[in-house]
Amino acid sequence: MGRKQRILVDAEHALEALLRRRKRRRPPESFRIEAYGGHGGPEGVVVRGRVLDNPAPAAAVEGEGIGAAVRRSLGQFATDELAAVPLRVAVGDAVADVETDREGYFRVELRPSRLGEPWERGLVELRAAYRGLEPGFRTTTAIRVPGPDARFGVVSDVDDTIVETGVQRLGEMLLQTFAGSELTRTPFEGAPDLYRDLADGDRNPVFYVSSSPWNLHAFLSGFLRHRDFPIGPLLLRDLIGDHDGRARKHERIEEILRLHPQLSFVLIGDSGEKDPAIYADIVRAHPGRVSAVYIREVRLDPGDGRVEQVTDAWDADVPFVLAADSDAVRRHAASIGLL
Repeated sequence: MGRKQRILVDAEHALEALLRRRKRRRPPESFRIEAYGGHGGPEGVVVRGRVLDNPAPAAAVEGEGIGAAVRRSLGQFATDELAAVPLRVAVGDAVADVETDREGYFRVELRPSRLGEPWERGLVELRAAYRGLEPGFRTTTAIRVPGPDARFGVVSDVDDTIVETGVQRLGEMLLQTFAGSELTRTPFEGAPDLYRDLADGDRNPVFYVSSSPWNLHAFLSGFLRHRDFPIGPLLLRDLIGDHDGRARKHERIEEILRLHPQLSFVLIGDSGEKDPAIYADIVRAHPGRVSAVYIREVRLDPGDGRVEQVTDAWDADVPFVLAADSDAVRRHAASIGLL
């Protein structure tokens, strides 16, 4: 973490502490448990979520104006996080108690003896009194559990990999983030069909691992459903990050590989940021676990050399494909038996 980011994190934590001191004496007005789903298998199950004190953002509506879209988008970031909330998480016959951290997040790992496939139902509930609230608040969450017939898993980036975001164009990215919705954002041509074919129904799990903040979880879930992508766990990051490196994409992918040791994986990303280098690290750290790496070419300057720095040093017996479009990925995936 750089010095500027550390200063932002420290300032955020100081402001949160001040707000908590002011509010801790009164009950939350809009208490809600926002479950982010989970995934796992015999090696364990991870469930994540956040507890907030603000109403859920309104759903997007066809034909809505820019003002409504901006208000909803800003509402996703203007959150009132609740710290030290006592929760109980249950998946199958496994139960674990956890408290939210200073930013309202919780993460718990359980080891149920039995799991339903391809999805298991989890439960998250308030397990003790909290600031005047009595136990009983609860929400359900979906846990992805690949079955024994799964051939492989897919780990995919989101921004500029399946949805056109313009990460390299700051103004365009901000406009699309705040003035758009899951109904208006555009997937890359052919991407939904490609991902459905890779998923083969619910047979092969798809994990969406992104540097987007958790604040956009509801938006991204809605986008996947609206554009008919296969549904799978979304693993995002904190808005700013913390001293423990919460924002690192490596950790999310390492978690997926650890909890699904029976699967090999296909890694899909884009050339705009750090996906090629991150995926190269994963391939080196986990020999035999990656079947192919696909990188969508989205650079404003394809000759900037960033991808070439990775490919020139590529010494793994794993295909690395820099693809112009979804069709190029499809052709190669078919040629090696993934489709």
